[in-house]
Amino acid sequence: MILTPTDDAKRLNSPPLQGRGRGWGLSAGFIDLLNQRAAEMRRNPTEPEKRLWRILSNGQLGGHKFRRQAVIAPYIADFLCPQKALIVEVDGDTHDEAKDRLRDDHLAERGYRVVRVTNLDVMSNIDGVAYAIRTALAEAPARWDRPHPNPSPEGEGLTALHSRKSSENHAPDQ
Repeated sequence: MILTPTDDAKRLNSPPLQGRGRGWGLSAGFIDLLNQRAAEMRRNPTEPEKRLWRILSNGQLGGHKFRRQAVIAPYIADFLCPQKALIVEVDGDTHDEAKDRLRDDHLAERGYRVVRVTNLDVMSNIDGVAYAIRTALAEAPARWDRPHPNPSPEGEGLTALHSRKSSENHAPDQ
């Protein structure tokens, strides 16, 4: 029987720490469980998450791309802008501030900034939430200054690269 690398990593007789550098010492089985849970959360978002996604999707907030329910082991972030390392969390009534603070500190150690908004804010003041996220994006440094190495199928990242190279090649000599 031939196993895929992912299936091989989940075998019971494999070493306890897998992930090939992506799991921060977590087992491949746990990372797989996180990915399954994130997929389930994407399929069944809360109403505030749906509303916030409407303004974050398709680069509508200043051209910044976001991912929903992104796994940053051992956590699942509600929304992640990878280029700015910005996480947006939508908090309901049951959030534990002490646990949230520990989680935010752990993510900050990895270079992420977390912006927390409440369900009530999203439902009643979406413009204020969008302004707060725009402000956080403007303050956050870019993690890379070139298009993503895997541009979207439309090639919008490649367009920016070609226009920049074109302007560099046609710069006047000094």
